[in-house]
Amino acid sequence: MDSLELVSSNKVFGGYQKVYSHESAELKCKMNFSIYLPPQAEGGDVKLPVIFYLSGLTCTEQNFITKSGFQRYAAEQGIIVVGPDTSPRGVKIPGDDETWDFGVSAGFYLDAEKDPWSNHYRMGSYLNKELYDLILKAFCNVVDPNRIGIMGHSMGGHGALVSTLRNPGLYKSVSAFAPICNPSACPWGVKAFTGYLGEDKNKWQDWDATELVKKYDGPPLTLLLDQGAADKFYIEKQLLPENLVEACRSVGVPVILNLREGYDHSYYFISTYIGEHINFHAKILKA
Repeated sequence: MDSLELVSSNKVFGGYQKVYSHESAELKCKMNFSIYLPPQAEGGDVKLPVIFYLSGLTCTEQNFITKSGFQRYAAEQGIIVVGPDTSPRGVKIPGDDETWDFGVSAGFYLDAEKDPWSNHYRMGSYLNKELYDLILKAFCNVVDPNRIGIMGHSMGGHGALVSTLRNPGLYKSVSAFAPICNPSACPWGVKAFTGYLGEDKNKWQDWDATELVKKYDGPPLTLLLDQGAADKFYIEKQLLPENLVEACRSVGVPVILNLREGYDHSYYFISTYIGEHINFHAKILKA
């Protein structure tokens, strides 16, 4: 814990919602992350499941912890929930804040290969190596390293799916709200992949859930997707969940897609179904 600086701590549903900062070696900057320690973690010397939650475009680690109401369900289930930020912070790269869907708050949970982004924009390795290991070590008195799941929203849903499919066995459970399912085939993804990875579309496939699932060779997985039918980004073909479902079915990977009538892309939607997602993870992680 020596390398962690406590930013905030608030009691909620019997547990504590905390935010820490640390110096990231992967991203070469100071980063915040949130961690909810449920009441079952008090006193330590327990082994609780963990869910990583990845936020979407324009977000920080704050959006999920203040808007979703997940803490009630995490407290009931006795699950620790960790939330990283969405991009490196405080590193000025020309053009990093010109648009809301590329650069700051839009790291896409990948490792950039193109200059000047490749030096800092390594959110894939930051999440799945550096932060993952940091949580296991810093909170070793309460974390069960064999029971870890991941979930996310929009760009974060993409990140959750890709992180699971690229790292078989690292996460035992995975779910997503309105994920960007096939970024190689939508405007958001094409812009991000071109900027971070370059023009070679073969490299794009390495960070595209629809492509990755076709060659997944790991422990059995069930993907849970929730999508609002009134989500304007779904209607505009930015999210393309049907492409992922089709790819899953072509290779026999179980997938559940719930199309929720009337719901949009916002945290109103997430807060409505976050309990179902926490329970989905709990069932798998506690099996």
